[in-house]
Amino acid sequence: MTAQRPPILYSCYSQKSSEGEQFIQDHVFSYTFAGSNAMHIGNKSYLFEQGGFQFLRKNQLCRYTKYPPPGGEYRSVSITMDQPTLRSMSQELNLPVIYPYTGEGALHLPANPLFRNYIDSLTPYLNRPEDTNKLLNTIKVREAIMILLETHPGLKDVLFDFSEPGKIDLEAYMNEHYKFNVDLNRFAYLTGRSLATFKRDFEKIFHTSPNRWIQQKRLNDAWYLIKEKGWKPSDVYLEVGFKDFSHFSFAFKKAYGAAPSQLN
Repeated sequence: MTAQRPPILYSCYSQKSSEGEQFIQDHVFSYTFAGSNAMHIGNKSYLFEQGGFQFLRKNQLCRYTKYPPPGGEYRSVSITMDQPTLRSMSQELNLPVIYPYTGEGALHLPANPLFRNYIDSLTPYLNRPEDTNKLLNTIKVREAIMILLETHPGLKDVLFDFSEPGKIDLEAYMNEHYKFNVDLNRFAYLTGRSLATFKRDFEKIFHTSPNRWIQQKRLNDAWYLIKEKGWKPSDVYLEVGFKDFSHFSFAFKKAYGAAPSQLN
């Protein structure tokens, strides 16, 4: 299960870039104080830089690299808009979804006084999270939603869309996302299927089980990066989607008859 994300999350990284992957479970409004964040969502890349405001749509897988500025720290704050709060506000404001949202999965939001004043109102609490409480978090999340509705009314149709992901092209989705370290239940949900339907559709398309196909795709990528590109095995396993090096080495040797270190 995905760990519960704090409603207001302050991030700070120094010395070197921070890389990783994330399942964006709920909508997120964020601001970058310093540094930059390169994100890859679906087949698109985004660069969020210092002084920028961003909106990320829920139910997406992303890869990111956060870069601190020279001699400084990467700093950002993210406000997660949970579904219970959004449902409550949709009813209170009488704002049902009229048209399904078809826009980008991530948006650069132009700076404006409302955004700036809102971020300023958070700064006293960012370095002292113990001073915040559940009620204050709820108020600040609701405030963020109201500001987004005021400045970008079109976001209503994504903020208040509570439908489950629809059934999508399974082959295209898996070929694009197989490197992500998520379980089959998550892949099934994001492709608009039950787990049983996901497995059945998968085997019809790929003629093998999901776990076998995913592992082989990752191993093929690893072989190419080590043999053809000269990557070190210790740099490859995370890149292609394995969680730990020992599992990667065991699977690689079983598939190719040689340890990854023997290819260099």
